[in-house]
Amino acid sequence: MFTILEKEHFSENVVKLIVEAPQIARSRRPGHFVIVRCGEGGERIPLTIADADPVRGTIMLVVQQVGVSTCKICALEPGDSLTDVVGPLGQATHIGHVGTVVCCGGGVGVAPLLPIIKAMKQAGNRVVTVLAARTRELVILEDQVAPWSDEVIVMTDDGSYGRKGLVTDGVEDVIRREKVDQVVTIGPAVMMKFVAKLTERYGVPTMCSLNTIMVDGTGMCGACRVTVGGRTRFVCVDGPEFDAHQVDFDEMLMRLRSYN
Repeated sequence: MFTILEKEHFSENVVKLIVEAPQIARSRRPGHFVIVRCGEGGERIPLTIADADPVRGTIMLVVQQVGVSTCKICALEPGDSLTDVVGPLGQATHIGHVGTVVCCGGGVGVAPLLPIIKAMKQAGNRVVTVLAARTRELVILEDQVAPWSDEVIVMTDDGSYGRKGLVTDGVEDVIRREKVDQVVTIGPAVMMKFVAKLTERYGVPTMCSLNTIMVDGTGMCGACRVTVGGRTRFVCVDGPEFDAHQVDFDEMLMRLRSYN
């Protein structure tokens, strides 16, 4: 049932898959994720739904090879199938008309950012998208976010594409030149931490997605617990999106390092 219809390599270790999943495609909303499994007895992997086509009955997944299970998924070819795809899971993104929204994504974090960019634009907002990566080869989905963005700013660490600098440089430039009503940030935890510190200084409401810390995806394993506003929350059932100014990123980063 969950047949892979298309496959594209964004880079050596990042793959885009278009997967047949009609029921999920019809009910998915921005912010939702799925649990996928490759092979009988395979590990359950949470992946954000990067896009969906309810007419065609497909969802788009962006997978980064980081371990045995993701390597198995990335090795699949069109015509192969995933064993299980369960979803949509998690809380959907709150989308509203707020004015000017800056959406910033780092690396594969651009994938879960894409449906939010689309929805924010469809809600009538001015959308400025800031894409960040270490180098040109790691910038993904630029062509897909462009039609839904009033402006796209690309930042690379080495200056090989766009502007040289960090994602925070691009975000701060926008905040300094115009009134920004909301920031959405998705990417590595350390990136989101510093985006949150920046926007807090300017008093700009900021939402982050903590999907990278999820394991089980159903609230049972407890691995994705985070402290938000002094309370323990579970990313997979309470999130994955939270007020970035309330997240204890230092605690989250310490726990992420425990897997090393």
